[in-house]
Amino acid sequence: MKIYPFKIPKKPQENIVVQEDHDLSFFDKLHQHEEIQISHILEGRGKLVVGNKVHRFEPGDTFAIGSNIPHLFKSRVSNAKSRMLSLFFLPNAFGENFFDLPEMKQVAPFFDKINFGISLKSANSAIYEKFKMIKSLNKYELFLRLLDVLESFSATDSLPLSNYPYQKNLSNDHGKRLQLIFDHVMKNFQDEIKLKTIADLIHMSPNAFCRFFKQRSNKSFFTFVIEVRIEHACQLLLEKKEMSKAEIALLSGFNTISNFNKHFKSVKGISPSKYQERMSLN
Repeated sequence: MKIYPFKIPKKPQENIVVQEDHDLSFFDKLHQHEEIQISHILEGRGKLVVGNKVHRFEPGDTFAIGSNIPHLFKSRVSNAKSRMLSLFFLPNAFGENFFDLPEMKQVAPFFDKINFGISLKSANSAIYEKFKMIKSLNKYELFLRLLDVLESFSATDSLPLSNYPYQKNLSNDHGKRLQLIFDHVMKNFQDEIKLKTIADLIHMSPNAFCRFFKQRSNKSFFTFVIEVRIEHACQLLLEKKEMSKAEIALLSGFNTISNFNKHFKSVKGISPSKYQERMSLN
């Protein structure tokens, strides 16, 4: 099935699309679309892949994803509902140079950062209030609300979602191959993942696969796998405090506690214990 590029359903003359995802999981296929996406998580937890980086998402988080950046939301397997409100709009929806006008100076920082994606981590009550009741706004009110949200992103400290800007569309073939890779990693990161297995999955030799993945993510395949495992470990450290670090390491795909500690510090800059202690204070 061809899913690249993903088409945002919209009515004629509709420049801003409001979408609510409310199910056991979000759309978890790697996809890209022309529209800028701004999403606020209301319920649900899981992993977010944007470009070449892996993140956790939880209620209160808000993300902005630029045009054509490959991404997917992978909800954690549970019986709990996942709920997300999103705004979609094209950069030129209101005229080719609309956001270059002097009057738009306050939202310029948003567009400076959007090629890498933007994350407002932690519950942000101001952003939540802006998304509240957004589905009931008329077109004029929605336009003003969008500008308000862009200004909030511009004025608030944020984190980049990726460190590798995407400026072009993925082909159908490359998109489907990356989807197979990401699906396999998300389902099997707790087990050993062999290079030949993943290369065979997309009908490439191991060397060709390594080049293919590096060219499209600016990192090695196993660096990506380690990042997925570390994000899963972070989730367990915060939600399963009764677990030992050795148990968390094993459930996250690491065979030894020393290997886990080494990779955790390499990705997060601190030890698992320090991370757990620091995040518990927030």
